[in-house]
Amino acid sequence: MASLPEISKVVLIGCGATLVMDIWLMCLKRAGVPTLNFAFIGRWVGHLCRGRLAHAAIAATAPIANERLLGWLTHYAVGTAFALLLVGLFGVGWVTAPTLLPAIAVGVGSVVFPFFVMQPAMGLGIAASRTATPIRSALRSLINHFVFGLGLFLAAHGIDWLSR
Repeated sequence: MASLPEISKVVLIGCGATLVMDIWLMCLKRAGVPTLNFAFIGRWVGHLCRGRLAHAAIAATAPIANERLLGWLTHYAVGTAFALLLVGLFGVGWVTAPTLLPAIAVGVGSVVFPFFVMQPAMGLGIAASRTATPIRSALRSLINHFVFGLGLFLAAHGIDWLSR
């Protein structure tokens, strides 16, 4: 069983990896590449809490109060959950001796969640198949999640270094 300091490190790793992904998304946005609107994630979660899982088009669904904040909080909570999954799969020792391959595997594997849960529930289809450019959208999601995996590795190294 992991100790509270180890769990705290995993939470920081998840938040750090999510921040790396956010920096990546910010760079894409500045380059003119469309990125995720976190208000839509909040809108989806808000409606999910009211019992509605799927939408024909999340953009056309009624907004909810504080949806952008809820989207950002959800984004970081999910990033933390994937960091916990990483440590659950590869052991708590990974936190102090992180290796790249497990982090990339979990990062890339985490794309299953948007491909098969979030995108279909938001009306975008499986792996963004109902978007204007489905292959480009799916590849962008895959690359973003690769960056998240890289962020898991970098955040773990940084937190291990800071904790020494």
